[in-house]
Amino acid sequence: MKRFLALLLALTMIFALAACGKSGDIFAKSKGVMSFDEYMAAEIGSRVTVEAFVQGCQSWWDGKITVYAQDKDGGYFFYDMACSEADAAKLVPGTKIKVTGDKAEWAGLIEIMDATFEFGKGTWVADALDISKMFGQEDLAKHMSERISVSGATIADKGDGLAFFYNWDNSGEDGSDLYFDVESNGEKCTFVVRRYLTPPGSDVYEAVKNLQVGQTVDIEGFLYWYEGAQPHITSITVK
Repeated sequence: MKRFLALLLALTMIFALAACGKSGDIFAKSKGVMSFDEYMAAEIGSRVTVEAFVQGCQSWWDGKITVYAQDKDGGYFFYDMACSEADAAKLVPGTKIKVTGDKAEWAGLIEIMDATFEFGKGTWVADALDISKMFGQEDLAKHMSERISVSGATIADKGDGLAFFYNWDNSGEDGSDLYFDVESNGEKCTFVVRRYLTPPGSDVYEAVKNLQVGQTVDIEGFLYWYEGAQPHITSITVK
């Protein structure tokens, strides 16, 4: 009798998992949701629906929030997504969301605009991809909007011996976005401290203000794109 009950319990669990789809796989797409490849193949301007896991958010403002997200196949950038302040507080790293909006491209960045979302089930935070040896390579674009890291990079001269600029052309002031260049594997890349992601006064913002040309650093962030790679950073460590 005990063996029969154990077998019955095992069969019940198997059927329950099968009913969830792919044995409860958190990466399984809901009905009507595009795979990452289908999303990338969709025409610019078309309506798309995707599911992904929040990896980071810019600050909420006026009923909207900008989100960096990812699934196991690639990264997503949800720009000014409609969101209540209460829901914004729930969009912590790892949260799964289903997003519907218009696929767009701006300065080379593939993104979703005019989006709405709903919460999903399951949590996952991606491991950062080390792009230290990928600067200047075409394959780097395949990882747009993903979590990335750089190890042992060198702070380059941004101009006039400066390690960083306030804004891209140094036209800003304390509180503006910070731009700095790093060299790795013989190539140079511009990184950004986005004030809506890591605001003035944060450890990241203040650390970049204290950088010096020639220092060696480790960096983490998201592979934002503006006419080429221009990562938004979330941490920096001077070696």
